[in-house]
Amino acid sequence: MGLWRVHVQVADRPGQLAELAAAVGRAGCNIVSLTVLGERGPDGEVTDELLVDATAAAAADLPERIRAAGMGCTLARAADAGELRDPVTTALAVARRVTGDPDAAPRALASLLHARLADSAGGEEYTHEMRVLGREVWLRRAWPFTATELSRAAVLAELAEQAAVAATGHPDPEQGANNLGLVLLGNGSEVELRVAGPADAPLVAALHARCTPSTRRGRFLNPSPTLSTDELTALLVGRNGAGMALLALTTDGGHAVGIASVDPDHTGDHPTQGALGVLVEDAWQARGVGTALIRRTVELATELGYTAMTASAHPGNLRITRLLRRSGLRPTAQLVDGLLQIHVHLEPRETAISTR
Repeated sequence: MGLWRVHVQVADRPGQLAELAAAVGRAGCNIVSLTVLGERGPDGEVTDELLVDATAAAAADLPERIRAAGMGCTLARAADAGELRDPVTTALAVARRVTGDPDAAPRALASLLHARLADSAGGEEYTHEMRVLGREVWLRRAWPFTATELSRAAVLAELAEQAAVAATGHPDPEQGANNLGLVLLGNGSEVELRVAGPADAPLVAALHARCTPSTRRGRFLNPSPTLSTDELTALLVGRNGAGMALLALTTDGGHAVGIASVDPDHTGDHPTQGALGVLVEDAWQARGVGTALIRRTVELATELGYTAMTASAHPGNLRITRLLRRSGLRPTAQLVDGLLQIHVHLEPRETAISTR
């Protein structure tokens, strides 16, 4: 199964969405999101964008099933799991990003429009050119831009202009220290690493809820889809407020796709050993997110004086030990009271690994 982007022209009349859902179901596909892309066309139809979970064979058959139901289908192509995002949350996130950093506007526009930045117009893809902060920006993707999407982009570009005029030129030093930069993943996509804080609780709660029960059980030894307020706080800053956590975020900052946390044990005034935990959203696993989080977390922990990390897992769950080894560490483990207790000795020469 995989994720596919499908554009359907739906008549604005009762029952059309039900007929569309039935056609998609008959093709053996499952709708995981639906977004109204644009304005009504001359014939009264509206373009809806579906993200469907389907095999390649089912996705290939889907356009004909939709057309047989009396609707148009103008696009059916593979989509990345990272695009399974709430559009309102994404729009708010990119607006927040541009307000704080106007120079991020081109990348934010590309994220908003599911496009990529190009050096110029041309090629077989669709290109939209716009002026942002006094320079030309080309946005390119494989399907047409709608008027509604371009109006959103224009508002975001205007916001960037206003933020640039109002900027003092003195960035928030704490924000800069917390931002650890972008990490290039194995499939060519990127995530941003950032130190987490209590204000990130909603992002982490949403990440936890999106994970499958098996993934939640692997991290928390419990498949529950919700975390209490105390559990969220402990995850972000430790049980006694002395812990730390790193987030892996989509490049627009709107969604957390992974978190690594350290809850320390104290000897004297300095932490020497900490409990390490890692959670990565299922759609982002096997890309290098967990490895990047562990490497950077251990690097920071070593700088803070940690000499060891521990973790707990069910005996059949070897995911954490594999992640630790891929991160350049040498874990040892023993079975204690039915759980696998993992220990990692930290040395600076082993943990100063760049994630860039």
